[in-house]
Amino acid sequence: MAPDFAEARRRMIQTQLIRRGIEDNAVLRAMGTVGREHFVPTSHRALAYEDTALPIGEEQTISQPFIVALMIEAAEVEPGAKVLEVGVGSGYAAAVLGSIASRVIAIDRHQTLVEVARKNLADANISNVEVCLGDGTRGKPEDAPFDAIIVSAGGPDIPHALVEQLEIGGRLIVPVGEQGAQRLLRVVRLGAGRYEEEDLGNVMFVPLVGEQGWPDQAEARRGKRSDARDSTLESITETLQPIDAEGFAVPFDRFGDRRVILLGESTHGTSEFYRARAAITRRLIERHGFTALAVEADWPDAAAINRVLRGIEPLPAEEPPFSRFPQWMWRNKEMAAFLSWLGDHNRSRREGEAQTGFYGLDLYNVTGAIASVLAHLDRVDPHAASIARERYGCMTPWQHDPAAYARAAVTAGYRSCEEEVVAQCRELLTRRMAFAAGDGESFLDAAQSARLVASAEQYYRTMYYGGTESWNLRDGHMFETLRGILAQDGHRKVVVWAHNSHVGDARETEMGRARNQLSLGQLCREHFGQEVALIGFGTHEGTVAAANGWDEPVQRISMRPSAQDSWERLCHQAAPACGLIDFTSSNTVAEQLAKVMPQRFVGVIYRPHTERQSHYLDASAPGQYDAYVWLDKTTALEPLDERAQAGEPADTFPSGM
Repeated sequence: MAPDFAEARRRMIQTQLIRRGIEDNAVLRAMGTVGREHFVPTSHRALAYEDTALPIGEEQTISQPFIVALMIEAAEVEPGAKVLEVGVGSGYAAAVLGSIASRVIAIDRHQTLVEVARKNLADANISNVEVCLGDGTRGKPEDAPFDAIIVSAGGPDIPHALVEQLEIGGRLIVPVGEQGAQRLLRVVRLGAGRYEEEDLGNVMFVPLVGEQGWPDQAEARRGKRSDARDSTLESITETLQPIDAEGFAVPFDRFGDRRVILLGESTHGTSEFYRARAAITRRLIERHGFTALAVEADWPDAAAINRVLRGIEPLPAEEPPFSRFPQWMWRNKEMAAFLSWLGDHNRSRREGEAQTGFYGLDLYNVTGAIASVLAHLDRVDPHAASIARERYGCMTPWQHDPAAYARAAVTAGYRSCEEEVVAQCRELLTRRMAFAAGDGESFLDAAQSARLVASAEQYYRTMYYGGTESWNLRDGHMFETLRGILAQDGHRKVVVWAHNSHVGDARETEMGRARNQLSLGQLCREHFGQEVALIGFGTHEGTVAAANGWDEPVQRISMRPSAQDSWERLCHQAAPACGLIDFTSSNTVAEQLAKVMPQRFVGVIYRPHTERQSHYLDASAPGQYDAYVWLDKTTALEPLDERAQAGEPADTFPSGM
């Protein structure tokens, strides 16, 4: 007796879909309309409605019905939508999509399957699905943007090209991870460079092969490699100067005559980056006359540390320095060890010898900044202090939740605090001679804190919309703060510690070229010219201290090995565990290595399964930096608070340094 496919389809809807939580009526209707038996090989037709994937040739499968329904429901496909499917297989999922959406483009790398899918769709009278041969990881840019993209194969990372081809509000459904341990992810595009991700659970798919997926193993066995990549790898191998731990900082003497040296990091939570920068900075202080370290941290927090390091009376503080997320970025064992050395160095200075200051460039700590301004004015001009309190009263409700200010500031009828905080900053700066008398360090704290409040007010107001304006305001503030440090008596040469995204020249990255974002490094190059050196840092694999989301606890997370087509993978293949690439050594070197390719940028948040989408940017390393420090395998830094929780004595950072 011939199978009753209509009854089998009805049972599939009830037992495999509805009972497992599929609720989208459009998906249920489409799955009940499209005959799955038309999309499986004849030899497996009797199994068409079983709760399993089935082979369709070319080592590919047709997904089990529940997975097809889950992915389409998660993509929120609606009538009128334009959808891209990567991995058409036999055409079944494309047919279901075509029963809902207005237009479906399906792409597959196997010519045989493309032909099979076309025939199956034609036999099923599905006319709004176009099947193409190609590399699905690159998408279909000529037909973008898409309301939804569904990937029916599992890759090592989210293909960046696919994310960029989403419409604003569009959804990408993609399995990510090693074979047998994949997670189904939904990525929603919120705006330019802004995404929201959700983990939908464990799945198992065939490998996603392509330029932004897994390599073609058959081609790899035949030894096919890119000539251009080979040439770049050869240039790195010839240029990279191996350096050992004992003499690590010596090669950086070549930059000792610069006025400003920016030292980067490709993550905010790597022990080796902190220890390497500490070694370099120590040599620059001892051998080359650098007298200030400015870091990607808030001014009030760093100012409290600076006073301890230089033996200056501390100011009243509402909370200990670096108490807010991400605390581990500066409250860590590696940083404490360097600051302990710096305090000893300052105490060893004879009268007349310059001490080394420690300063913050960033603008997040509004509470601490306001407290610094008011504490200074209370000492030198109580009347001015009362006026400042009235002006800053506008910001008081928002000090501990600046993001709430961003939401309120864009609400109709809400008056922003811009006028008050700018007036306070202007008055403090115009009266600097009177206020600075007898206590220049205190005035520097107050003046920079006033700038911070003014910049932060604008930053949080623009932050609601995200993107270029708020980024540029933040890096512009850091640059102006750096100039203020250089203008202070005694600080003629400054070392900066910040993330690669701030240290590198944004004009040579996707940030600058596609988003018109600038960077601290770019502004320094434009202003200081040959007096500045920009030095990036990178790694291939290891562990990193980071959080899964903002304001979440720090974790020790295993980093994925660098992407196959990335700058970091080339450095890894160049072999040495530790080395320096000096792009200024010759124009030929810079030209040979100037190719734009993906680079990894990990901040205080790291999500391994989406790192290709959220942590890689296209960039030219020689264009961004004057030199690059390579540390092949690295480890997570050790937060001080973590040690205390483990039963060790509580730290006394910074007073116990």
